Amino acid sequence: MAKRIKTLRLILGDQLNHQHSWFKEEQDNLLYVFMEMKQETDYVVHHIQKIVGFFSAMRNFAEYLKEREHEVIYLKINDKNNKQTLPENLKWLISKYKIEKFEYQLPDEYRLDVQLKDFCKQLSIDSEAYDTEHFLTSRDDLTIFYEGKKQMTMEYFYRDMRKKYDVLMLNSEDPEGGKWNFDKSNRKKWTGAPEVPHERGFRKDVSELLREIKKAGINSFGNINPEKFNWPTSREDSLSVLNYFYKNLLIHFGDFQDALHTDEAYLFHSRLSFALNTKMLHPKEVIDSVIGHWRENKDEMDISQVEGFVRQILGWREYMRGIYWKEMPGYKRTNKLDNQNKLPEFFWNANTKMNCLKHSIQQSLDNAYAHHIQRLMITGNYALLTQTHPDEVDAWYLGIYIDAIEWVEITNTRGMSQFADGGIVATKPYVSSGAYINKMSNYCKGCVYDVKKKTGKNSCPFNSLYWNFLDDKRESFQNNRRMMMMLKMLDKKPEDELVNIKERAAAIILNPQNF
Repeated sequence: MAKRIKTLRLILGDQLNHQHSWFKEEQDNLLYVFMEMKQETDYVVHHIQKIVGFFSAMRNFAEYLKEREHEVIYLKINDKNNKQTLPENLKWLISKYKIEKFEYQLPDEYRLDVQLKDFCKQLSIDSEAYDTEHFLTSRDDLTIFYEGKKQMTMEYFYRDMRKKYDVLMLNSEDPEGGKWNFDKSNRKKWTGAPEVPHERGFRKDVSELLREIKKAGINSFGNINPEKFNWPTSREDSLSVLNYFYKNLLIHFGDFQDALHTDEAYLFHSRLSFALNTKMLHPKEVIDSVIGHWRENKDEMDISQVEGFVRQILGWREYMRGIYWKEMPGYKRTNKLDNQNKLPEFFWNANTKMNCLKHSIQQSLDNAYAHHIQRLMITGNYALLTQTHPDEVDAWYLGIYIDAIEWVEITNTRGMSQFADGGIVATKPYVSSGAYINKMSNYCKGCVYDVKKKTGKNSCPFNSLYWNFLDDKRESFQNNRRMMMMLKMLDKKPEDELVNIKERAAAIILNPQNF
């Protein structure tokens, strides 16, 4: 006699946690459901590799559960029964299978959290929400940690996390290496050495999935090689990327984590963010694996390499999620600098003469990837200097990167990159002239613009945009101690020079297609 299914359990595309306690329980009367929906593909235009990555990873996880004799229903994008929205699909399934209870894991995006709560209020059956068992903090931990404090400086949260999880600690109070943070050791320029080892990877053919996506009429952008898709879409793939990172790249990661180079898309970066953000890997297992390898190779590897990596996951990743749940939904509407301009068309096709932007955007279009300095100090820097509306910037970042889910994208973009939150995340705007880009990269070499010139036809656009931005937003920064030195330098500029700077900046902002 067939077993009767009583409980429906929803698994979202970023909840692919093989180790979740759900799968260790008695499985009688349980039905798991996965859905590929236009609700999720169409709320912003996504990179084609992002859509392929999520669908492929979801399908692999569903097969993993089926192989272990879990009851699974999988609604593919073109399934005739797929209603293309979460509530409609759930209503249909509850009716079809005579479901008596609905269960789901807490979503990491506010819009889905609201949608599921509203859906459950309308149900005539019981419902229950569970933790995803992924993050090292709860939604509210950061809010509690900073209660009563004027500023939410990440460093103190990071130190508390180090103590709480005994990560790189000598004892309960003292960090290994004598310092909490080795950021000053993480700013070297890469000039071709040491050599970057390249993994052969686990390239897979996604041609059939691409045909399904095309048939569904899903709008996307970016490039893809359908026969050599090289992002991890299974637990096995994800572990392979992790192992490769700490065995081959970690030794130089810290030194060059801020470096930029035209010949290297990834340098010594791990490419683990997609595996982490879909929950195929747990942050603690990543941290433990990396530190374990370092301990076995201390004679060859400085602590600054591993601390720089741990800080990204134990510090920034958990911190940004906490900010998201503390500040939403209002955070999505913040625009404290009142920036209103449109994002230039070249963000979608890389058709610009500015070498740093052309390379960073083309790399993003080709790989659905850019590391944090490319995002922060090239594309993000330009968007802020040209006073682009943060909604425009959010939509682009959320769409173009394979690892972009709103909880991590919006806090990094609207907060860290665009200073639209007025200083909740960052204590000052992360803007620079061309000098920083030249210091950290080889992008300025061969560019049609001269990085040393502030005005004139062939002057680097970042130079005039930088000083124009400071002048335009002077009032917003006049009480910011970290901006005082730059504002004093601005005040010393001769009036005629500032006029020329502002004219050049205005031409760039009004006609970005000419630059």
